[in-house]
Amino acid sequence: MLAKIKKYCTDADYRFRINNAHGLYRYMPDEEFLKRMFKAQRLGYELNLENPKTFNEKLQWLKLHDRKPVYTTMVDKYAVKKYVADIIGEEYIIPTLGVWDRFKDIDFEALPNQFVLKCTHDSHGVVICKEKKKLDIDAAKKLLSSHLKRNYYYRFREWPYKDVVPRIIAEKYMEDEYGEPIRDYKVMCFNGEPKLIELHRGRNTDHQTQDFYDTNWKKTVISQAGTARYQVTEEPVPAPDSLPEMLKLSRTLSKGLPHIRVDWYSIKGDLYFGELTFYDGSGFVPWDNPKDDLMLGSWIRLPGKEH
Repeated sequence: MLAKIKKYCTDADYRFRINNAHGLYRYMPDEEFLKRMFKAQRLGYELNLENPKTFNEKLQWLKLHDRKPVYTTMVDKYAVKKYVADIIGEEYIIPTLGVWDRFKDIDFEALPNQFVLKCTHDSHGVVICKEKKKLDIDAAKKLLSSHLKRNYYYRFREWPYKDVVPRIIAEKYMEDEYGEPIRDYKVMCFNGEPKLIELHRGRNTDHQTQDFYDTNWKKTVISQAGTARYQVTEEPVPAPDSLPEMLKLSRTLSKGLPHIRVDWYSIKGDLYFGELTFYDGSGFVPWDNPKDDLMLGSWIRLPGKEH
């Protein structure tokens, strides 16, 4: 504790991050906040919003200058289901078992033995139930109720989340055919074209991995392992059978957008939509090779700014 207090007093970047986590900068203008947070996250260079070049810089620019009302629907974990189903079909949507404004409204008796609870308006507000009689209801209530009180926009100024209605949804529990936590395929699309796939394994564990593959499923050397958030694996894994379909549908869902990440689950040959993310890592996660930050940045054409 003393070490943390000393760090808070002597490290301005650490102090800014801690103060932000406690909501002390809610009224700071977005541009000023993003410049301060970019510095506090120690990406190795100052944020240039006048002439953004890198991937992380361009995500900050998009937060400020690309604000369409439909984006709020696209990040709402409940509303996005209909949005996506209307475009590519209901068969790609994980079934919803219920939606509630408050935790106390959840009818656990009506839920199956296995399910997933998640908040519609933020990240990490998730409870996975593999066996209902073993579910810690109090812990679930504490977690989800605390998330319901948050406006995720203020965390890193991701504008689409600002007006999402906080709710809790229950979804069907999906099992992975590999006998491990469900694999997450995150297709990074640039101006309507898939370019990279982030493969995450070991979700919701302390050994989650992150590897980047190109669209031909060749493992790349691109990584963010230096952040110590995720590990990089040495050996490539086989491509999912649904890869061509995944890329085709990602292209459809990203049409007309400067950048978006389309998340998928491929389970026993069937493809399921996960979510849409406008700002991978919120644009605050360093790339181990700065050249990758520039390369991915070159793939984004900013609306009204680049031709």
